[in-house]
Amino acid sequence: MRNPESVLNSLAEHSKLLDYKYERLYRIMFNEEMYYEAYQRIYAKPGNMTQGADGLTIDEMSLKRIDKLMAAIRNESYHPRPSRRTYIPKKNGKRRPLGIPSFDDKLVQEVIRMILEAIYEGSFEHSSHGFRPHRSCHTAMMQISKSFNGTKWFVEGDIRGFFDNIDHDVLIGILKERIADERFLRLIRKFLNAGYVEDWVFHKTYSGTPQGGIVSPILANIYLDKLDKFMKEYIKSFDKGEERKRSRLRQEYEYEKRIATAMLKAEDDVADRKLLGKRIREIDRKRALVPSCDEMDKDYRKLKYVRYADDFLIGVIGSLEDCKQIKQDAAQFLNDKLKLVLSEEKTLITHAEKPAKFLSFDVTVRKSNLTKRNASGKMVRAYHKKIVIKIPRETIRKKLLDYEALEIKLHNGKEQWKPRPRTGLIFNDDLEILSKYNAELIGFYNYYSIALNSGTINNMRYIMEYSMYKTFAAKYRTTVPNICRKYMKHGVFTVTYTNKKREVRFRTFYKDGFGRKIEAKEAFFDKLPNYFYAKMRTSLIDRLKARSCELCGETSELEMHHVRKLKDIQKGKAPWEIHMMARKRKTMALCHKCHMKVHHGS
Repeated sequence: MRNPESVLNSLAEHSKLLDYKYERLYRIMFNEEMYYEAYQRIYAKPGNMTQGADGLTIDEMSLKRIDKLMAAIRNESYHPRPSRRTYIPKKNGKRRPLGIPSFDDKLVQEVIRMILEAIYEGSFEHSSHGFRPHRSCHTAMMQISKSFNGTKWFVEGDIRGFFDNIDHDVLIGILKERIADERFLRLIRKFLNAGYVEDWVFHKTYSGTPQGGIVSPILANIYLDKLDKFMKEYIKSFDKGEERKRSRLRQEYEYEKRIATAMLKAEDDVADRKLLGKRIREIDRKRALVPSCDEMDKDYRKLKYVRYADDFLIGVIGSLEDCKQIKQDAAQFLNDKLKLVLSEEKTLITHAEKPAKFLSFDVTVRKSNLTKRNASGKMVRAYHKKIVIKIPRETIRKKLLDYEALEIKLHNGKEQWKPRPRTGLIFNDDLEILSKYNAELIGFYNYYSIALNSGTINNMRYIMEYSMYKTFAAKYRTTVPNICRKYMKHGVFTVTYTNKKREVRFRTFYKDGFGRKIEAKEAFFDKLPNYFYAKMRTSLIDRLKARSCELCGETSELEMHHVRKLKDIQKGKAPWEIHMMARKRKTMALCHKCHMKVHHGS
């Protein structure tokens, strides 16, 4: 069997050739090494311990189980089970449906995902940032900050119910453009039509991708890549002119400066030279405040586009009528070619001096007369017409309310923010309370650290800090001053604890500040990706192949025992628990007899 590294790299070689047709992909599904690799990649996710519609989890995974799965795929008798439907709360109070597939289906989906990623990743546009390797919300925002400068209008795009409304026939038609293997396409269609079970009632799916499915993100990107390519061609036809016309007033100042500079060179009198030098500096100051080009030039138009999942942002240098036409053309393309609907209430046209919403950030264009000298020594308005990314105040407010760390009081018609105790945490120990506050604060900062006003998170820190004090005070039925006297060390709130080695350790409340991060990690949007799939460790499979039980040493067919989190067995004293904690592993290869003893608590 070829190893996954060779298979995926062989597929990736032709990824950028849009007219290349992939054949015999279904044969890759017979390669057991692909399943081992897929298992290695997804085993650590806690969700794998959640039962699917078949009542099974990742626990009891074995080589025999994989062989049985491959046999069903080989003779095409394999049929994905319907997902188990559950719901998770959304920020707006509504609930988002989530499907929980069986683990066997997850394993097959991961193999399909690896194949599709190798085929399509090299052909995706750079404007796409969602669900892709080495890309994130940050890379999307950094591309906006570097390429949208000078924008006059924003078009905020939102596709209504995208994941639920993907047309199966359109998707399969898009896949057929590059894949000439009917068996492989039939397998994908089986997942699309698998349906879901809710309250023990089966529901068939006629559109959309599997909610919660591993293969759904890559299928969504393949589907919307058509929009990306449409916008790429649209930009070519929309853009007009290499540069704007020169500003007449700016030219007059430059002409005046040339005359003054010539007079300065010819003048011998010291006093007159000083006056001429002062005049030149004054001309420079006035010239810097005047736009170098005619901002109303009708012969100059530019369009920029960035997409993350089903949200996209378009920056336009042009007129309001241009923006309306762009919105109409994009909506028509989505409707005609992809059978999707652009949300009218969420697809807004916003003037660049007002904030446009994208990925929970406010995006505006700065208007500034501040000047500084550039590399050639000229006075320029270096910050004028530059993109500014900010954290909306409402975002901090809503996050604190979600955490239940804030209460809002009105005083003379104005809001006053007051920290409040979180009574739901008072039964946790000191370290857990402190760790939760730190995790929430640091997580918020990590996401919004690229914002220009990231320092405003200090306001959030103040509320979180005093909410924590009040939570400790409620826990110990005392006052905030008493809590501070007890826990403060060198001016920092500190919790003392003892680790497993009986060593005394300290954990402090976050105090490292909220400075802006200028560049996002993996923000290489200006470079063409050249992905190479490297061989990964298959320690799980190696342990199963060893055929030696890690508890009793008996040689036999092994099953992998999984736990959701290691901390779930921290206080356990059974031999298997001691074994897993000593190796810091959430997995253990056991014979069937030992595995049953573990589950029966014997």
